[in-house]
Amino acid sequence: MGKTPLVKGNQVDNQTRCAHYRSEVDIIAIRFHCCGEYYACYSCHQELADHEPSRWPKRLWDELAILCGSCNHELTIHEYMNFPRCPVCEHEFNEGCRLHYPLYFEM
Repeated sequence: MGKTPLVKGNQVDNQTRCAHYRSEVDIIAIRFHCCGEYYACYSCHQELADHEPSRWPKRLWDELAILCGSCNHELTIHEYMNFPRCPVCEHEFNEGCRLHYPLYFEM
């Protein structure tokens, strides 16, 4: 079993929730295309990174870029977008995050 990736952010808990998103279903972190680092959310990246974010190009949506904060399973962007819950632990993801896809992913 591999090492759990470090998740950067503001007040990140052990399930990747941060100061900005703290509900029961806010349990994913996103590996940013620009730096390859996991952050709890876009706002955390804005506050802590020393560079502007870049979006994942569609051609790279098969890359592991989503971390389930419940079980630490990494998902591809395609998997994340097509399943409302983690395929391993079945913890539900926040459906409202779909509204933020354009911040992270080339649409």
